[in-house]
Amino acid sequence: MNSFHRRALVSFALLPAFIVARQVRAQAGTAPVLLFKVVSPRDDVVVGIEAAQLGAGTTPPVQRLAAMLADKGQLTLWQYASQHGEGGALVQAPLRQIVVFKNDLLRIEPYTTPLAIKPPGAAK
Repeated sequence: MNSFHRRALVSFALLPAFIVARQVRAQAGTAPVLLFKVVSPRDDVVVGIEAAQLGAGTTPPVQRLAAMLADKGQLTLWQYASQHGEGGALVQAPLRQIVVFKNDLLRIEPYTTPLAIKPPGAAK
């Protein structure tokens, strides 16, 4: 086998890895939405906020969100829910905007999901 055939074979073998890496970079650049679960004695709701709104910092994002809520007294956030996206795949998508008020009984925790997260401005 000459060197051209070897290079072609290696290129075809590595092609799926390059495609996946490109998709991950594209998703990271287009949808930097962080999800949190807001838990109260009455109910709980999954909300999302764009990472840019939280700002940069060394503290965990959940602490930055809690500090924003404590400072402002209320925050308008997007409520998220599982929905079928393009092609029928499940995604976490914005449902509606809600207002979260500062309350001593309120708990905020990070929310992780294996589903893709749709940003609020994405076309439905």
